[in-house]
Amino acid sequence: MNFTRAGYVRLDPVLNVIGVEGLPEVVPGDDLAILIADAVQGRLEDGDILAVTSKIVSKAEGRLVAADDREEAITSQTVRVVASRATADGRVTRIVENPLGLVMAAAGVDGSNVPDGYVLLLPEDPDASARGIAAAVRERSGRRVGVVISDTFGRPWRDGQTDLAIGAAGIHVLDDLRGGVDDNGRALQVTAAAIADEIASAADLVKGKTSRMPLAIVRGLAHVVGDLDLPGARAIVRLGATDMFRLGTEEAWREGYEAGLRAAAESSGDRGGSSP
Repeated sequence: MNFTRAGYVRLDPVLNVIGVEGLPEVVPGDDLAILIADAVQGRLEDGDILAVTSKIVSKAEGRLVAADDREEAITSQTVRVVASRATADGRVTRIVENPLGLVMAAAGVDGSNVPDGYVLLLPEDPDASARGIAAAVRERSGRRVGVVISDTFGRPWRDGQTDLAIGAAGIHVLDDLRGGVDDNGRALQVTAAAIADEIASAADLVKGKTSRMPLAIVRGLAHVVGDLDLPGARAIVRLGATDMFRLGTEEAWREGYEAGLRAAAESSGDRGGSSP
């Protein structure tokens, strides 16, 4: 996916994140786009971005599934195991790639704030969900807004978690500065700001994990809001050969060691076959 700059110049040096209260408890079958549009009615400005916690999207889309064993649910959502580690209490944490191409702990399967015996899976197509919400809010409010759907991730090399964008609509998810120059005229070769992820993280500072506030308005980034057919969050997921950290360290070492053993065995066999 190729990205180009939106040709914008940021004029507003202030960023505001406004938590939205009053959203009702979301249940399967709810029209979440309309619920959100009603919750923000009269509060929006052109260029606002709605940050939506993925959990309420999953609930509305019926992604609540019965699961006596959460580990089985994780397995069902695992495309590839990246790393697994035993914890001090005897459990095993699995970092896996899920059907969305996202690499995250437990495939994004969530067992919190759901009835006993159930787990919540991530939305099947978060970008499509974001487009639906953005279209409904634009129509009902008359405002040109964007939408980011977020979920919580851990990060390599750092403790703690942060929210990242798993779905997006109506915004430039990446500000690709490569090919431009900095203030001193030096060529920029790698700089590409992950706008969608930064919005998700900023909004989480207000939404939090226990405040029961799954929706926030991010204001001050009108320069990144665009058409609904812009690439979504899926476009910034590194897949296949572009993933520089395809495996955990222990898994990569083991894979390389086993490959070395196979190569040695094949080499030995070749020499043996060529002997008189």
